[in-house]
Amino acid sequence: MTSQGPDRPQEPPKGRPGPRAGQRKRRTFPAAYKARILAEYDQLEAAGDRGALLRREGLYHSHIQNWRKAAAEGAHAALAPSAGPAKTSTESAENRKLRKENARLQAELARSKAVTEAMGKMVALLETLSESADTQQK
Repeated sequence: MTSQGPDRPQEPPKGRPGPRAGQRKRRTFPAAYKARILAEYDQLEAAGDRGALLRREGLYHSHIQNWRKAAAEGAHAALAPSAGPAKTSTESAENRKLRKENARLQAELARSKAVTEAMGKMVALLETLSESADTQQK
């Protein structure tokens, strides 16, 4: 039998929730926040004070360890938000433009070849019809 505590719903949810329906989202922390917490954590000397800081912020000691390791590896700058996608150079923009033009010209060439082939077949057909008309009149 299941308990009906305040954290459990009274009725089962409608539909079939997925296996991770009730899980919380993974938290992310900005680089400035990490730096501030690391500095504050390092200033505290008593273990009880450090534990109080972690409880106040809702963090675990593993957060501190991982952040400190990342900072030591020089990845602290990489933790900051990126400026966005890299700007394309003029050469790559020109290459993209030339590829687009090349594709357009190839399609135009294919159409021209198809028209030329169709015209050749029409001329051959007209010649055949003309010859058959000439032979019937004689």
